[in-house]
Amino acid sequence: MEDHSSRAVRRVIAEMHQNLGKQFSVDEMARTALLSKYHFCRVFHRVTGVSPGRFLSAIRFQRAKHLLLATSWSVTDISHHVGYTSVGTFSARFSSSVGLSPSTYRRLGRSPGREDPYRALCPIRPDPADTTGPTVRGQVRALPGEAPDWIFVGLFPERIQQGRPVSSTVLPGPGPYLLGPVPPGTWFVLAHAVYRRRLATGTRPLLVGHHGPVTVGGHSRSVRADLTLRPMRTFDPPVVHAAGLPALLRTG
Repeated sequence: MEDHSSRAVRRVIAEMHQNLGKQFSVDEMARTALLSKYHFCRVFHRVTGVSPGRFLSAIRFQRAKHLLLATSWSVTDISHHVGYTSVGTFSARFSSSVGLSPSTYRRLGRSPGREDPYRALCPIRPDPADTTGPTVRGQVRALPGEAPDWIFVGLFPERIQQGRPVSSTVLPGPGPYLLGPVPPGTWFVLAHAVYRRRLATGTRPLLVGHHGPVTVGGHSRSVRADLTLRPMRTFDPPVVHAAGLPALLRTG
């Protein structure tokens, strides 16, 4: 059963989804949560792993990604729909957060001869990680009855899959992974996959997993980080980046 803090954060996240075009300030979020601004920000970060502003931005870009692939709306219309008054600002922030410009994301996601947009943006990475420097390695597991046919694993500075990962790989299924070389620092290992089967609605829900923070550096040249994929929940930050981007750029 959820506590008061979790229910407050859930209300705010629901409001974010329902009013993407609204300029939703942190003060307004705190009022929706019925908490002081300081306490709300602290509670929100504890429950989700990221700040309210980062979470809202991720929801906006997640929705924009969907609209780019599912509609013929112009980039300008999409930017306004998700709360940006300037298409230039939207495009710049989308490119920085997703790793591709809106037009490139739309083009690649609609590439002919692909099973679906996920495969267009997440090709299996054929080359192994560079092990000449520090590495992060571990095992990715799936829950019983779940059989994802590819899994993205990346290393990020925050607990949100946004921007270009420090290191990443795409696996053909559950099993061992290896990331490297990894620069010294504190990182989060974040993974996601798509259900192999579709739901009655035709959608393929996300599975996500995370481990961290992990600290790389010092005397150890290898850090172990195992993770288990599970269905995405309300409090999980949306996946923003174009998964598999490094492999995509190499394979054209």
